[in-house]
Amino acid sequence: MKKLFAGGLLVVGVLGGVVGAAVGTVVAGAVWPASGVMAGGAVCGVAVGCGLPVWGARRLGGWPRWLPVVTSAVLAAVLGAAVLWPGERAVPGQAAAYWELPTGSRLAYHLTAARGTVRPEPVVRLHGGPGTPGEAADGLDEELSLAGYQVYAYDQLGSGDSPRPAGLGGYTVQRQVDDLEAIRQRLGAERMVLIGASWGGTLAAEYLAAHPDRVAQVVFTSPGALWTPEYTDEQAGQLWDRLTPEQRRRIDGLGGSGPRLPLWSALMALDPAQAHVLLPDDQADALFRNLLAISGSAATCHPGEAAELPVKTPGFYANQLITADLRHRPDPRPVLRTVHVPALVLRGECDYKHWEVTREYRDTLPGARLLYVPGAGHAIAVDRPAAYRAAVLAFLTGAPLPGAPYTGADDPAKR
Repeated sequence: MKKLFAGGLLVVGVLGGVVGAAVGTVVAGAVWPASGVMAGGAVCGVAVGCGLPVWGARRLGGWPRWLPVVTSAVLAAVLGAAVLWPGERAVPGQAAAYWELPTGSRLAYHLTAARGTVRPEPVVRLHGGPGTPGEAADGLDEELSLAGYQVYAYDQLGSGDSPRPAGLGGYTVQRQVDDLEAIRQRLGAERMVLIGASWGGTLAAEYLAAHPDRVAQVVFTSPGALWTPEYTDEQAGQLWDRLTPEQRRRIDGLGGSGPRLPLWSALMALDPAQAHVLLPDDQADALFRNLLAISGSAATCHPGEAAELPVKTPGFYANQLITADLRHRPDPRPVLRTVHVPALVLRGECDYKHWEVTREYRDTLPGARLLYVPGAGHAIAVDRPAAYRAAVLAFLTGAPLPGAPYTGADDPAKR
């Protein structure tokens, strides 16, 4: 009977060691989120959770004195290998030019220089995500340069070719607004033309509310929610809503079946700084890149088919933490209802964002016009690049739009 109880205690020791390692990691990380400290906490957790039950098993079973030490050590080694073994890595590229901003951000950017007579307001393009620059080469920059615009495209903090900051504190909406204002000042421009896609549209609206006198014109391409707390994820619409069964199956297989990702996921909910230690930027960005490679076509009218993929390394922590911060932003709509800046809203037929999200831009901004683009998804520039360029260029240069603005209340895709 003693042997039976001893065997049971051995099983308890192994399970207790696993739980102890997780608890020790979290407790130590809460004190100081550093890899050595968290690893030490995990070892202590294994020693307590595994060592004590195995010590009792040794006493009952008359087994060797070294059993608790060896069992704990082996379990710690196995767990360490499973959790800490480095996965695939993705690192930022090297851009030709960077802005060093007074906000503390170092941002990669590219200038497509104007040809001929230079217009006074530069165009600044705001990518989506957050954290996913370089979604598609749409040819818009070149056409705008021919029309006399200086066109700047930059990688937001912690995204694309911009370096990842050591800490996570900069991943806020306010930091993105402050960076954009610092960019305007660096360019020496009284006003800018903003072109924002997806999350970039939300950022453009946030900047417009904060600095309405600094925006000459603004284009919202498939914008995200104007004020995120107004919608649940289900009400706003998500990329995942358009995934095919095969895409879902492939996404479910990302990251393997070990304990690392479940622990990381739990830490993201509890303390992102600890999650950042467990899965550093290069590994988290690689995982995010693979996720986008699988799911990217869901942003078009043809989910599951081959689609043009981002050519830059996406920023996972920028994506997750800025998205979370959107839930805590003050409502910009009262200010935006008083802003008289020419605005164009572009809506694709297959956009996964629900119609109400897009319509709110048109209905909130005085004089805003909404153009419906048949045969295009959330990524209008991928599905209908020529139509996208024509609409934006016409709006910015004051030419007639290539279609009548949509003024109805109902989703045009359901007419």
